[in-house]
Amino acid sequence: MRRVWPLTARGTGAVVLAIAGFIVANEAGLVELMYYGILLLAVVAASVASLYVGRRTDVVTRSLVPDVASVGSESKVSVRVEVRTALPTAPGTWRDALPQGLRGKAEGPFPALGSGLRGGERGGVRSILLAYTLTGARRGVHSIGPLTVRTSDPFGLAGRTVVFGQRTPVTVAPAVVDLPPLIDYAGATGGLLHTTTDQLGQGADNLVARPYASGDSMRRIHWRATAHRDELMVRQEEQESTPEATVVLDRAALRWSADALRAPGADAGFEAGVSACVSAVARLVHDGYAVEVLDSEGTVLADRIDGGDMTAVDAMLVQFATVTAHRDDALPRLPRLFAGVSTGPVVVIVGRLDPADAVAVGPVSHHSTLPLLLAAAPIGEALDIAADHGWHVASIGPDRDLGVAWGNAIGRGVHHVFG
Repeated sequence: MRRVWPLTARGTGAVVLAIAGFIVANEAGLVELMYYGILLLAVVAASVASLYVGRRTDVVTRSLVPDVASVGSESKVSVRVEVRTALPTAPGTWRDALPQGLRGKAEGPFPALGSGLRGGERGGVRSILLAYTLTGARRGVHSIGPLTVRTSDPFGLAGRTVVFGQRTPVTVAPAVVDLPPLIDYAGATGGLLHTTTDQLGQGADNLVARPYASGDSMRRIHWRATAHRDELMVRQEEQESTPEATVVLDRAALRWSADALRAPGADAGFEAGVSACVSAVARLVHDGYAVEVLDSEGTVLADRIDGGDMTAVDAMLVQFATVTAHRDDALPRLPRLFAGVSTGPVVVIVGRLDPADAVAVGPVSHHSTLPLLLAAAPIGEALDIAADHGWHVASIGPDRDLGVAWGNAIGRGVHHVFG
């Protein structure tokens, strides 16, 4: 905000003294006081002129490291201000305006500037580098700026506030929580992940049978090996392909809140769900799964990510910076998305989950080697009912440790066998 009155308290006092000198000089006939008043006004005028004469339009550019912020994480902001002034200026202060979605101390001292008439780099243009640290507070796209610089003359009689209108958009991605790896729970994943890397590049001639593990599909029973070993044995030919996983984020507003419809970051519960979604994707991709990310309607929320491609995970985080809830409720129709499909882990993140919802999504667990259901607001015995249908369940939310909830989910429940 620009200040209309350019004088400081000291400068205003000098003007008052000059006017008082004129009055007293006129009443008492003291010519010296008249000269004193004129001198004060001349000094004040010179101070104002030193701030406003010879200034050129300044340019502000900002850069962030990393260039995409995330909720709860810090980013370094560098602000480069290009200034040209004909007269030297005294030190001042600066402040960069931060929106509610970002936190930080974006202010500090602004250095004194020498005269541009002396030449210097690029025809007298001075490049001032300012820096501060900000923390992502709310998911979304927010704008930093404008930058405000307040300077004064060497006598401190006048001040100038310059507002640089350039704004810089900053993307704040959801927080990614480091979740326990599935590789430590190989039985729950159907024996796919922990051997995929060992089998990579091997041909069909290298396939072997191995003992049946809880969670393996009955369709993979190797009957000849079973008869020979007198115990259930399964084929490993499916380990030649990349193991697949699916993460589903239910976005129905009625299961979160109306605030989740308005803007990213408005509903704390929905933010916990989004964080759980991207964290699950990051964990699965890191563990070698090719992951599809959908909502409960089947809408693709991010392009399919190949196992180990963490660069694609970073790109997904940018896409999830602006995800909001919608009005349609498609959770009861979720089993249709998996009809006739047998896949690896399926992670479903929901808000409110009542017993009827748990029954409705129950059939999905029959199509997954490791069905995980994470609910932010389970009602009554909803999680127990889901567990009875074969889901590994856990309660999540803004006040819960997602890593602990994930660990509890993958380490508990029924390892469902395909029927």
